[in-house]
Amino acid sequence: MSMRRADRLDRLQTALDAGGYLRLKDAARLLGVSEMTVRRDIASCGGRFAYLGGYIAGGLESSGGMGYMLDRERDAHIEMKRAACEAAATLLKPGETVFIDCGTTTTHLASRIPADSQITVVCYAMNIAEIVCRKPGVRVVMLGGLYHASSASFSSPESLEMLRGIGINTAFISAGGVHEALGISCSNFHEVEIKQTAIANAVTKALVIDTSKFDQVKPAFFAKLDSFDILCCDRGLDDQRAGRLAAAGVRIVPA
Repeated sequence: MSMRRADRLDRLQTALDAGGYLRLKDAARLLGVSEMTVRRDIASCGGRFAYLGGYIAGGLESSGGMGYMLDRERDAHIEMKRAACEAAATLLKPGETVFIDCGTTTTHLASRIPADSQITVVCYAMNIAEIVCRKPGVRVVMLGGLYHASSASFSSPESLEMLRGIGINTAFISAGGVHEALGISCSNFHEVEIKQTAIANAVTKALVIDTSKFDQVKPAFFAKLDSFDILCCDRGLDDQRAGRLAAAGVRIVPA
């Protein structure tokens, strides 16, 4: 007996929450219906899902984007975020290629990139691109795809393939939660594979966070602490935690 449409949509939502997007043929196989039925279901659900180029993604009200809103987070812990990015900026080297993650922390790093530095910036968020595109002598690679308003960022299978072909000297990665045992997490599931790909392609992996993020857990885990070579943060890191991180092989660069 086939599932009701509401049940199919709920199951589709669960799959998208786990993976960010789904091929149409894989969705049809998952639900045990034809591709046409899946497309009809999506067309009838009032924007809950989006169908683009053979892929299904969450629509504007997808639960993956509801845990983090850019406007809400912009002014939270702003001085601590600036301090973390002051530390991160010491890693910038003329002529290198860097990946700058999305979020409200990394805008402060983007602002610190010197003009005429011949740095290449790879990014996937509008607020980062708006800053670096105004800097002469800085080359920008913008990864595109489906727009996610919650973090002003884009995602698509094509952009992931593009990112896999780019050599990165330093990946500057942001996070919503840092738990020493469980790992590093963010609020938006679509960011997970982008962050993981940037980390995999980078010579140096730098986690850029303010210390309010410690002991926080967000829905989407994307890495363990030992995936990073460097932690760039404000001066709020206590000695005990700093010792544990150093023992795990993470170099701490404070403001």
